[in-house]
Amino acid sequence: MERMNASAELLKELRIERKSPPPASGGGHGGRRWLWIAMVVVVLLLAAGAFALFGRTPAVEVETAPAVAIQQGNASSSVLDASGYVVARRMATVSAKITGKVREVMIEEGMRVEAGQVMATLDPIDADAQRSLYASQLQAARSQVAGLEAQQKQAAAEASRLQALVGRQLVSRSQYDQAVAQRDSLRAQLETAQRNVKVAHDQLAIADLGVDNNIVRAPFSGVVTAKAAQPGEIVSPLSAGGGFTRTGIGTIVDMESLEVEVEVGESYIGRVQPKMPVETVLNSYPDWRIPGEVIAIIPAADRGKATVKVRVALHEKDARIVPDMGVRVSFLEAPRPDAGDAQPQGVQVPAGAVVDRDGGKAGFVVRDDGTVELRTLKAGARRGGDVQVLEGLAPGETVVVDPPATLEDGARVSSP
Repeated sequence: MERMNASAELLKELRIERKSPPPASGGGHGGRRWLWIAMVVVVLLLAAGAFALFGRTPAVEVETAPAVAIQQGNASSSVLDASGYVVARRMATVSAKITGKVREVMIEEGMRVEAGQVMATLDPIDADAQRSLYASQLQAARSQVAGLEAQQKQAAAEASRLQALVGRQLVSRSQYDQAVAQRDSLRAQLETAQRNVKVAHDQLAIADLGVDNNIVRAPFSGVVTAKAAQPGEIVSPLSAGGGFTRTGIGTIVDMESLEVEVEVGESYIGRVQPKMPVETVLNSYPDWRIPGEVIAIIPAADRGKATVKVRVALHEKDARIVPDMGVRVSFLEAPRPDAGDAQPQGVQVPAGAVVDRDGGKAGFVVRDDGTVELRTLKAGARRGGDVQVLEGLAPGETVVVDPPATLEDGARVSSP
């Protein structure tokens, strides 16, 4: 009996307790917990990256422009704006005086030529042959004059000798009269021959002009803007019809004669006066303002357009100014006598950069991070397509031109 009790106690000691905590071991559940934590961190990082890439508000594409400090002497406000073109007062399409075949062309577009410089030559075969003929005729006339001079000298001597003999009645009067007639006849022939020499000389000079007409020279100094002929082509001062005859060698423009022509509406022409200061802006260089003045108001109106043409001088000459460029001209008020040399305040921006927001003038300034800041502005005088900003902007800052109505402070923008 005791042995049976002892066996039962031994079996109890060997039984596993289910409710007791598992013994600590080196792997298992602790490693699995850290694995879950790492997976959660990776998911959060991926979510943050996706938000940075796809959750950001897309940038609004806008046009921008810099705020430019107003230079000294440009404080006059515009009383009228007009559009026009650059024109040359001195421009010529150079052609030969005669019809001929081009032998050589010595110009290219953009080349500068001086007055009298050879631009092209024509084939001078016909002119050279004509000149040779007249030169031969001149030599023949001169030879005839030399023969007649010798004959006339002999006849004059013979008449003088017979005159002495007829006084002593050694020869008849008729012989003397015949000698005098011969002398006078040779004298007349000599005068005719001398005139023939002059005619032949003039003909040779005309032939020389004909040879020179085969050389095309620049009538004045300028820049070649068009090359119209090639070697082997036929050129003529008058169009001969068809597509095989050229009427010119090239076109030369005197760049020093460039000016601006604008058409001003009849309703506003009263604002324009001769010698009135103007400011010209080339469409190709909108940030370059060229000072000038009104040369003349053409006393004729265009009935169809109801406009009057105005000539404007450019006070600055530059290679960037070329004929037929489009320009915007601002007719300015004359500066006040008491203005002195005071520097005007503020900056200058395109007129579209100043908008109406919340009952006032405002503008959007682009920050370095690509976002915009809405600022309240104090606008000044309008100057052509620009406006003066007295407060709210600093020189060099970038503003949004013609911002969309939906653009807000802090929005992200990009420029094309």
